[in-house]
Amino acid sequence: MQKTKEPKSERIIGVGIDTARYGHVVKFMNEDRRIAAPELTITETRDGYDKLEGQLNKLHRSSPGTRFKIHIDAAGQYATNLERFLRGLSLPIDVSVGEPTRNKNYRQAHYPKTKTDGVESLAMARFAVVEQPPASPELPAEFYVLREITSRLQGAVKDSTRAVNRLHNLLARVFPELATIVSSIASSWVLELLEKYPSAAKISRARLKTLQKIRGAKADKVKRIHEEAKRSVTALEEPLVESLLQELVAQVQHTKKVEKRYETLLINAYDQQPHSGHKQVETIVGIGKITAAILVSKIISIDRFEEPKNLIGYFGVFPNLNSSGVYSDGTPRPAPNGQMSNKGNDLVRRYLWTAAFSAMQHNPAVRALYHRLRARGTRGDVAIGHCMRKLLHLVFAVWKTDKPFDKNHYPWEAKSNEVETATEESAHKKNAVGPNLVTNSEELDRQEVTTATIILEQHPTSVKQEETQRSAAKPNNSVDYAYLRSQVTIEQVLRHINHNEKLRGAATQRRGPCPIHKSTRENSKSFSVNLTKNVFQCFNKTCAAKGNVLDLWAAIQGQTIHQAALDLAQTFGLKIAVTEKRNP
Repeated sequence: MQKTKEPKSERIIGVGIDTARYGHVVKFMNEDRRIAAPELTITETRDGYDKLEGQLNKLHRSSPGTRFKIHIDAAGQYATNLERFLRGLSLPIDVSVGEPTRNKNYRQAHYPKTKTDGVESLAMARFAVVEQPPASPELPAEFYVLREITSRLQGAVKDSTRAVNRLHNLLARVFPELATIVSSIASSWVLELLEKYPSAAKISRARLKTLQKIRGAKADKVKRIHEEAKRSVTALEEPLVESLLQELVAQVQHTKKVEKRYETLLINAYDQQPHSGHKQVETIVGIGKITAAILVSKIISIDRFEEPKNLIGYFGVFPNLNSSGVYSDGTPRPAPNGQMSNKGNDLVRRYLWTAAFSAMQHNPAVRALYHRLRARGTRGDVAIGHCMRKLLHLVFAVWKTDKPFDKNHYPWEAKSNEVETATEESAHKKNAVGPNLVTNSEELDRQEVTTATIILEQHPTSVKQEETQRSAAKPNNSVDYAYLRSQVTIEQVLRHINHNEKLRGAATQRRGPCPIHKSTRENSKSFSVNLTKNVFQCFNKTCAAKGNVLDLWAAIQGQTIHQAALDLAQTFGLKIAVTEKRNP
């Protein structure tokens, strides 16, 4: 006897809602992908919400086993009131909040010919009934305040960035040399200087001692600014332009104060949150309370992410590698140097970038990863990106387990004699320009890493270090050049030979006379150095020297690479890792 199929006990209706400032468009779709009810356009008022509730109750009465899968487009904050209203209804409802970009892509895939609010909501109704996404976690009332303040802080940061850009633009014609001397024109002492002396002419006429009394100003920087102001190539020296400059300075100062005020409010709101695993985020060394508050306000619930890689992808902390095509012999073209993805929240990335710098110095897990990457020759900014990703791994771990970060949980930093060594020949053949981006970042976290001092302090060479250096000098031993270079920057070498002050340019890219062939002209720009990548090049045809910090030291001292490595280590008190060569 043939068994009859039992009817489904539950009927699904997909409800798609496209949100806007003053009202929302609602579509209803059955499981057979047919329209379940007429389209609704509701206003952001009690009457509009009552209209939506009445339609849902009507559908439920016609089929008591109905369950509503409601999918909302969370464009801006327009869905906040609607979401809370829907969750408060006494109906079988699953509310999921979708990302605008994914909703847009889904609409283009199924309804590519038309783009209206009705089509947007229809696409979301289809997504709800076909894909049946899991319900989004309900946001506690305290989190609404946290997210609102974070949104205001993000707007203040954007306003500050625009104001600083406008100030840069005007300074390029009022005092262009200033931006080549200071690392940031938004520094408080630089703004105070421009507020009192809004032109190169006024700075040049001021007394040097008076300028150096500005709070936070560095004497050597002020001296250079005073000297450059006397021979500035400025194009604008009108009183009206000075007033414009002072107005822009005031705008930057105001936006900075607004940022600080929102940061204070955000910390207060964060402290008022009920205790849960998210409170452990601030225990991670390098992540301050303000960064923890921003991360928590954007993550909301760590249960939204199954694995750390999902959290990393959500914030876009991963490299983009574009490689296509093959060479004539059939081998694939290698990917060029990667760059950080432009996905994710700008505010999170900004504060996470700052946190990575702190963690590189004080967090053993991040510090170890950074120095291992740098020892392998990874570009500095790329290594910092990996540190940001590592911090998100730690955020996922402490939040999931509700346990504080323990820096002694794992021997993050391996002993110096466990460092991977490179042969003398392969190290010398390495390209001076930064190598390709390391892509297998998960493997980097799992492996042990080596340590090196971030801030180099000169100190007498220890007896043990002298023995290591004598051992390295033996013909059967090879120095690990990559490990040695990771302990010293090219800027430290230039300062040691009193050449850094002769260079001009932006914060990282400098040009000036060459210290190798010793340019006779003081205004020569044949020598170019990148302080971030730690590479240099001389464009003088008779010199044409280029390379890394070790190549620079060898060229200046007239030594071989091996001799320069030992000399550099002795001069700066560096550690040398050696490996014994095998006799053939």
